[in-house]
Amino acid sequence: MARPAREVRHYGDPGREYRAAVEGCGVVARDDRRLVRVYGRAPAQMLNGIVTNRIPDAPVGGVGDAAYGTILTAKGRMVTDLVTLWLGAGGGEGVGLNLSARGMEAALGHFKHFLPPRMARAEELAERTQLLTVVGPGAGEAVASVFGTVPEDGFQLVNGGPLEGGALVARGLRQIDSWDLWTSAAGAEEAWDGLRGAGAWPVGAGAWQTLRVEAGFPEFGIDMDAATIPIEAGLGECAFDHDKGCYTGQEVIVRIRHRGRVNWYLRSLRFGEVAARPGMQLFETGGAKVRGRVTSVADSPRFGQVIGLGYVRREVEVPAKLRLGSGAGAEVGVR
Repeated sequence: MARPAREVRHYGDPGREYRAAVEGCGVVARDDRRLVRVYGRAPAQMLNGIVTNRIPDAPVGGVGDAAYGTILTAKGRMVTDLVTLWLGAGGGEGVGLNLSARGMEAALGHFKHFLPPRMARAEELAERTQLLTVVGPGAGEAVASVFGTVPEDGFQLVNGGPLEGGALVARGLRQIDSWDLWTSAAGAEEAWDGLRGAGAWPVGAGAWQTLRVEAGFPEFGIDMDAATIPIEAGLGECAFDHDKGCYTGQEVIVRIRHRGRVNWYLRSLRFGEVAARPGMQLFETGGAKVRGRVTSVADSPRFGQVIGLGYVRREVEVPAKLRLGSGAGAEVGVR
């Protein structure tokens, strides 16, 4: 029986893994996200001036809300994206931040600079926790059978949460039928076996990335980086509370929202049968100026062709056609 090893591209049959994730139930051992704990006298208050979305209230009876957001520099560029959760009922357990593994080092450095240690400290939990994502139309039933809960929104702490040997069960990406399960490192194998017994098929990182690209959801470190303004990546409505108090980078976001615009927008790309690669540039037919660049590529069973994500100049009105690699290159659909 496959075990929840990290960084597994596939378990021997990528086609079956993909089908399980879209037709039945699959479980993915994730290594692209990390859990960070922010704790102390006032973790929520201190984080409120750093993250772009609201900090949810502490959970009641183990049930709480979650908020997707970002951390920005003063110039409005991304440090990372993140989901804000709670690891317990108050500051003692701490606020949990589900953030990009590729953005973790920069985020921890940001916290050292902006979190006053008398009020809040940040602790990486990579060695103490494991993320499993259950995906597919049968995912909710499998999660409920193993953990006794399947939150339609937000999260539920089970048996004290991952720091106490239990789990944190959270709704996953809205674009995909999925639930994220943060377990203790010691409990990950038992959770994996329980989910397998409930019908979940092991799914590798390759199939998960295909699902992500099909859903059009950007990943930090691939489709977003330290040069990205989150508005460019389409996060303006989902990652911000525009009525909250001040946070780092807010002036840039407000200026763009009310009086400005960005030059690039993340778009879905359709390559047909062409073997595109991240980093390739996009051009208008016969043109020499770069009009876009590819960030993610996947061979999509859902769309029956190679698809991707990438940034395209704001002047390009979608739907549109561009060319891959040069003005004479293969045609690319832009949506």
